[in-house]
Amino acid sequence: MTDKRQRWDIFCRIVDNYGDIGVCWRLARQLAHEYALDVRLWVDALPVAQRLLPALDTQLAEQILDGVTIAHWSPDFQFDRIADVVIEAFACELPEPYINDMAAQPPVWINLEYLSAEAWVEEFHLQPSPHPRLALKKTFFFPGFTENTGGLLRERHLMKERDAAQAGSSTTFSAMASPANALRVSLFAYPQAHITGLFNAMANGDRPVVCLIPESSLLAPVSQFFDTETLQPGDHYSQGALSVHILPFLRQTEYDQLLWSCDLNFVRGEDSWIRAIWAGRPFVWQPYIQSEDTHLVKLEAFLQRYLPPLGTAAADVWATFHRQWAQGQLAADSWPRLAHALPAIQQHASQQSQALAAQDDLAAKLVIFVRNFQ
Repeated sequence: MTDKRQRWDIFCRIVDNYGDIGVCWRLARQLAHEYALDVRLWVDALPVAQRLLPALDTQLAEQILDGVTIAHWSPDFQFDRIADVVIEAFACELPEPYINDMAAQPPVWINLEYLSAEAWVEEFHLQPSPHPRLALKKTFFFPGFTENTGGLLRERHLMKERDAAQAGSSTTFSAMASPANALRVSLFAYPQAHITGLFNAMANGDRPVVCLIPESSLLAPVSQFFDTETLQPGDHYSQGALSVHILPFLRQTEYDQLLWSCDLNFVRGEDSWIRAIWAGRPFVWQPYIQSEDTHLVKLEAFLQRYLPPLGTAAADVWATFHRQWAQGQLAADSWPRLAHALPAIQQHASQQSQALAAQDDLAAKLVIFVRNFQ
């Protein structure tokens, strides 16, 4: 099987906000642009996807944006063909009629899983799963942080674009930092985050903090802190050493630029987490909150894989802040200790970004797997 104009179908159900569609859209664009593949992205909730893709017409059953065909995965699902490669993103379960037609000419069927740093991922990556009724099998594909996993989503020229942006003297977001010695922080988190504790610590700190917050569900707890009913893009509030700017909802390229321009990035879920790693700047990751504290297990696995090369007291500070943030609580000294450790963390984040970028990325590993599939 050759990959020239190979047809790939990616199925995406939007479960929680923009993480699922964010990952699927980045992957679809990269496969189309870098590998000349005919990519169709099936999406169930077009109005949600439209926030990331303003040009998307939610009334159309099918349309082409940026080289990718976007099709509406509606309740009365209809399709014209089976693709050569079918990606079932995040166990979204393919439509039954589509699966039945796949049996006539089986495609390469991939179940793309969520990103995890847990050790078991290497064992389950590329494991086959036979269909219980049809002569079909799908393969589990696990993104990850080692060569023995599916890698991390990263466009071919991303690091060069980042380096050029960070070498520039001024950007849209860096211009918001005033005074000049202010610590520039981006904040993207789930509403359960301990916003009050973080903002109080920032406001009472020794160093000015400019906190940039893109429009999201986080605005509700932020508005409570400043005792205002609603927050709108363009709003600016201050308390003590803390200055907060509310940004409009950012498209993916704009969000990347925000991460590149900040001294510290608070991120959540999967898509923004990966982009923070590629930004090469210190970050605090809040995993998606799960029952039985499964998300804390995922956090520990990541910290144990990512932090050891740092090997200093800064690693303990960084890990402690992560754990407290993920559990919705911050000790009074957590923020000043983290702010003090940022120079050491900055060097480590830059080194880790380069080390991970030396591995093949997710799209490349998918293409290689399909090329060698038997």
